[in-house]
Amino acid sequence: MVHARWGQAPEPRTPLMPPTPRRADQFRYEGFEIDESRGVVQCTYATAGHRFTEQFEFGPAGHWDDPAVGQAIRLLYLLAAVSYYKTTAALHIDLGNTPTTGAERAFLRQYYLEGLGEFAYRNGLELSDLTIDGPEAEPAPASYQPRPMTPLIPFGGGIDSIVTVESIRANGPEPTLFVLHPPDQRFAAIEEPAAVTGLPVVRVARQLDAAVRQSEDHGFFNGHIPVTAVVTAAAVVAAVLGGHDAVVMSNEWSASVPTLVNQGRAVNHQWSKGEEFEVALAAEVAATLGSGLSVFSYLRPRSELWVAEQFAQLAPFHRVFRSCNRAFHQDVAQRLGQWCGLCDKCCFIDLILAPFMPAADLAAVFDDREPLANPENLPRFAALVGVDREAKPFECVGDVNECRSALSLTAERDDRRRNELIGQLRDLVANASRPDASPSDLLAPIGPHYIPKRYAPRDLLARSG
Repeated sequence: MVHARWGQAPEPRTPLMPPTPRRADQFRYEGFEIDESRGVVQCTYATAGHRFTEQFEFGPAGHWDDPAVGQAIRLLYLLAAVSYYKTTAALHIDLGNTPTTGAERAFLRQYYLEGLGEFAYRNGLELSDLTIDGPEAEPAPASYQPRPMTPLIPFGGGIDSIVTVESIRANGPEPTLFVLHPPDQRFAAIEEPAAVTGLPVVRVARQLDAAVRQSEDHGFFNGHIPVTAVVTAAAVVAAVLGGHDAVVMSNEWSASVPTLVNQGRAVNHQWSKGEEFEVALAAEVAATLGSGLSVFSYLRPRSELWVAEQFAQLAPFHRVFRSCNRAFHQDVAQRLGQWCGLCDKCCFIDLILAPFMPAADLAAVFDDREPLANPENLPRFAALVGVDREAKPFECVGDVNECRSALSLTAERDDRRRNELIGQLRDLVANASRPDASPSDLLAPIGPHYIPKRYAPRDLLARSG
């Protein structure tokens, strides 16, 4: 403590600088514990003198005695570590006492390198020197036997997952929703659209170790992780506990498009939503659980433009969905109960829906904070259509061609002809060298998909057969 005489100002303190992040030599998987009576899974990891514990509360209901549950939890344990690995970006990963096959270690290395591509790019790190080792395991998939046609759908309350849910139930199966949330917290932006579906919801509480939220104090690296991978892995556990035959994601075609290319290497903010991860994870699930559980994205061959066209027809959801990032802020005090109208995600959702919804209806969706009505959003829209930056924002938004096609279709609407911002954007795109994509091409199925025949919609079945 600094003391001073009466009436004399104390000498100023020199502020303590936070420690500078440094790569550690090793990150270690310490193990996981299962409390079946409470339905709780605890995963423990360690690096650079720090020990982390993450907890998932599934609840006691379910088939905890099924050997497939333990295998699914092991997969979740392997993938959830990424939140803690990033703290020190260690040169080596020690899997501890957890046996893995060579294929699993190769999958994990791909997961860390590609899933942390944005993290590495923003922190100026090169992770290609990462090594992983641990006890050797022989492939021995569990023989998981689910109930047929019982899809479990991870639900985020946005247009993608809403369209997946409504499309699947229109074809027959009655889905169950899956929601991962912080303990004692539920996001209104998820719960309100979920209530509109009227479907049952499986909820799992995820408790991150508090230390990862204090990165600066501990001298940890900070940045984006492939969180969709963790959500999917948690859904796999919930699916096996509940006897479901599929975990159905809602990741569309353009999630595979890189955010940018840096020195010849693709960096994708949405890598764990992309095709590469979908294929790799499905192979890992099959090797671990057998063929009983399908894990795939229902929207893989669809563009965001197609998704928006479908969502525009789902009027009951128009006033309850909210994809604004501020709706999901971890700090409740900073969480918004309405669209902010200013972030990249708000701008993208407005742009992609604008071709298919009347201007007045879309203005009502945004509670009169519609991004397209605010000239200050011009730089954000310019980035989305690819004329103001070399790459799209580090955000879960569509491809440049999808955004340009949406702009083109919107500009043709009678109720948008006098919109100043749309006119400015149209001029910017007209002067850009990159050509527009064809909206008709984007509204048709694109590329491959991995939807099992029992769940495939008619147009895809006709296309493949």
